[in-house]
Parts: sequence; structure tokens; C-alpha cells
Amino acid sequence: MKSYLLDVWNAIDPIYYNLTRLQYVPENDNRNTLFRVRVTRYKGKQVVLSDGTVINKNDLLLKIHLHNVRMLTDLHNITSDVKRAVYVYHMIKRSLPWLANYVGIHKRKQEIKAIIGITTLYRGADRLGFEITSIKNPCYSIVKKGSFLPINFLANASCRNTPVYLFMSKERLLALYNV
Repeated sequence: MKSYLLDVWNAIDPIYYNLTRLQYVPENDNRNTLFRVRVTRYKGKQVVLSDGTVINKNDLLLKIHLHNVRMLTDLHNITSDVKRAVYVYHMIKRSLPWLANYVGIHKRKQEIKAIIGITTLYRGADRLGFEITSIKNPCYSIVKKGSFLPINFLANASCRNTPVYLFMSKERLLALYNV
């Protein structure tokens, strides 16, 4: 059944991709990373990152989305939760230099303050350079948790974590991953 649902999601994903104005972060050899991104205006409360970057309402950020259907397809045959977590960690780590390159050549590079993501699976994110910040709006947090239910179901993950923001300043991203 989950395999069937994954096939349906795979068929619907191009529509979602177009409706959300996402862009792939290109890798090499015409491949794409696990990240899909779009430039967005931040709508949350002020956040001060550890490097001193202050993110205010309406600041320009690059919102990162994991290509979940691709990730779940890759994880389909891995049954161990630990192996799955390690695999995802390394997939993201391998994609971050390409994200840094994307930001480094982006036409709005000077305006972009940071990258942002929303997730319930944030264990190990700090080791990649992300800062974890709670979502202050409880309604938004509930909506996001609900939106992650299909992903968690298909991934066989019983995630009870509350969604959080992951931030990384542009300067930190470029310092850590710009090769």
C-alpha cells in the first residue's frame, strides 16, 4: 500500500513543484540535490542567530524544502531507523555545498540573509550548522505538524516532535560549505 501511495505522490509531485514556485538546487552532471528552494519573506518573530545575524519580519530568506518523494524512494529498502537517519544526514550534508554555491551565485545574494527550513526531524541538524528555533505561533505549528503526517506515515516514522525552524545565516553557509 505504501508503495502505491509513493507512486501516486511521485505522479502528483511535479504539480506541487510548479504550484509552489520551487527551484531545484543543481548538482553536477545535470543532477539535482535533495533540496528544492524558493526565495521568501520571513513572517515570524525576530530571531538572532549565534553569529549575530538578526532576522526580522519581512527579511528575505531562502526557504529549503527536502525533495521528500525522492528521499522516501531512496529510503524505501532501508529498514533500520538508525541507517535511515544516517543516510538522510549524509544526503543533506552532501547537498549543502551545492546549496552554498546556489546562494553564492543567486541574483538576490546581497538581499538574502539566511536559509530557513521547517521540520520535525531535526536531530543532528546542529552538526550541519543549522540553528533550531521553535515556532512561536501555535496554530502554524499544528498546521505544519499535520502536513508532515503523510511523510511520516510513508517513512514509517512515528515522529512526535513539534515542528521547528532550522536557520543558517548566509555567511555561515558560505563559510562552512562554499568549496
